[in-house]
Amino acid sequence: MKNIKKGIAAVFVAIFTLTSCTEDESVATMNNVTLAFNNTFKGNTIVLGDATSTEATVNTSAEGQVHHFSELKYVISNVRLLNSDGIEVAYNVSDLDNGATVVDQSKEETLEYVLNNIPVGEYTQIKFGLGIETALNTLDEVSFPSFYATAGANDTQMHWEWGTGYRFTKIEGFYGADNNTLSIHSGSTVVGTEGAYTQGVDAYRDITLSLSENAIVGNNAPKIMIDADFDKLLSGEANTITLGDSNATPSIHTANNMVLFVDNIGGNGDDNITGMFSVNSVEN
Repeated sequence: MKNIKKGIAAVFVAIFTLTSCTEDESVATMNNVTLAFNNTFKGNTIVLGDATSTEATVNTSAEGQVHHFSELKYVISNVRLLNSDGIEVAYNVSDLDNGATVVDQSKEETLEYVLNNIPVGEYTQIKFGLGIETALNTLDEVSFPSFYATAGANDTQMHWEWGTGYRFTKIEGFYGADNNTLSIHSGSTVVGTEGAYTQGVDAYRDITLSLSENAIVGNNAPKIMIDADFDKLLSGEANTITLGDSNATPSIHTANNMVLFVDNIGGNGDDNITGMFSVNSVEN
């Protein structure tokens, strides 16, 4: 009788354990996904510095121009994840307050962007915008007060002083033996008059990256490590650029000059949809 009771107890424990495990595993219906950005020159994480810095990361372009950065910022928005069933999960794509961020190399906390409440599943690709799509690219403090304030802060300065939209990238630095000024700002332009603006140059670029392994959202919250190789700024697939008087500060010259840099780091949206970005690894 004791053996029978022990056997019944053992079966009960086994059933209870199995049921508990099953319940525990089914608790998570959503979890976070973190995008971790590593800004590099050819795999070396960028250290910023002033004109005479001995610590700044120095790069040499395909044309032999030595350069380094003192400031490095860009906007990420319109994030979407593609799951293993081919379904695209959009993350606050119409809400800049909750679906856009400024990656700032001088602020470590901005290098990781947390996507909250992503549905459980296995994800194979990530898509995001470098910049902001035309429909949302206005300095709209009423609709998006949080992003407006973050982008416009004195130490961020991602508002155009003269325009109605945001800067998408803001890159400052120095090049050449004499530490000439490098100042590259990108952003979409408008043409026309106030109240009747139309799209000019579209500097927004949609990035699509295949993950090195599936990001598994469940009881764990995966981290996707994304490299942004700013060697491509001057030495991209689209353009090999030599800096000079007419293009080292294209933000105050022509929009056509600006697009050369945009196509290098953001791709042309046609046969290059990765630009300077690549997935280094996925931590599940």
